[in-house]
Amino acid sequence: MTLTLEDRAAGALVGAAVGDALGGPVEGWSPEQIVERHGGRVHGIVGPWYADWRTARPIAPYHKGDGHVTDDTLMTHALVRVYEAVRDHLDAYAVAEHLVPDLMSTPRWIPELEAQALPLQRVFLAEKWIVTRIHYAHADPREAGEGNIVNCGAAMYMAPVGIVNAGNPAGAYAEALDIAGAHQSSYGREAAGVFAGAVAAACVPGATAASVVDTALSLAKDGTRAAIAAVREAASRHRDFESALAPLRAAVAPYDSVGPDYRAPSLGARRPSRLHSIEELPIALGMLLVAGGAYEASVLGAVNYGRDCDSIATMAGALAGAMGGEAVIPAAWAKQVAEASRLDLHTPAASLAAVAREVFARDHGRRRAHESAFATLTASR
Repeated sequence: MTLTLEDRAAGALVGAAVGDALGGPVEGWSPEQIVERHGGRVHGIVGPWYADWRTARPIAPYHKGDGHVTDDTLMTHALVRVYEAVRDHLDAYAVAEHLVPDLMSTPRWIPELEAQALPLQRVFLAEKWIVTRIHYAHADPREAGEGNIVNCGAAMYMAPVGIVNAGNPAGAYAEALDIAGAHQSSYGREAAGVFAGAVAAACVPGATAASVVDTALSLAKDGTRAAIAAVREAASRHRDFESALAPLRAAVAPYDSVGPDYRAPSLGARRPSRLHSIEELPIALGMLLVAGGAYEASVLGAVNYGRDCDSIATMAGALAGAMGGEAVIPAAWAKQVAEASRLDLHTPAASLAAVAREVFARDHGRRRAHESAFATLTASR
């Protein structure tokens, strides 16, 4: 069966949200700690790490678990709303004109807080930076990401860019880089572009895990490219995530500036560098390869990897979902996440697909106008 644009949009966005919710409750811990806490690997939606999550550090006050999505999904849906408003390609100015007001002025249900609140009150400091720099410091949106922590903050919500540019990885890469300039710099911004390109590649009919990773490598620069290449090599020797956990971590470690203790980053962590890479994107691509593109195995591999596993599973879920459509996502997981998070997971995907069709029509018209002008310019005299 040929998957439609709508099928792939639903697969990517629902797949990302489900991965996010599965990874949230074990975020920040190691594979060994996850096994000890849960009596084995995680194979589905689990509850909070601590029963007293409201006060337990370092989790408080977030109810991570029980199907609650995190800021990865909140930011993804916020970016979809920007596309709904602009209905064309986005840039850093769209972040300033639409995303910043959305984060700071419109209360929404925040699953981890179990309350109605401004998204700005939930997002991490690296995302609060967008509002600080653009709204309060009046920075040029194209340069507002300079000085921010370099992490996966921009990459984690770039799946919509891949859907709008479905089948055009280079276009997705360029658009995401422009958008992410308002949020990140260096290898954090680079990862945003590569992830968006990978999602666009996953939408190509007949795409495989290998073709998606090959496309990511063709787009990636500097440390990001080196990290993806190292993880791809390690992943090629494994067919199940259990055996791949340690080798994938070893492969990405030389490029990851955070260091072995995720909760105690090194002094050189998350600073701009041409040598480093975020950890999350290469590992998501590695798990996609190990799983042969299968949704459930890709996401569970990401979840059980630990560390920033909600973002890793968000990315792996978006890629596997875009390749296979919503049908590859366990329906029980999607239902529980939607109900627990009080989120409509399908409307954003349908809306984004409609926007993508409009943008393609605009692009087609612009291309025809360009061709006509160029033909006139180069006509024989």
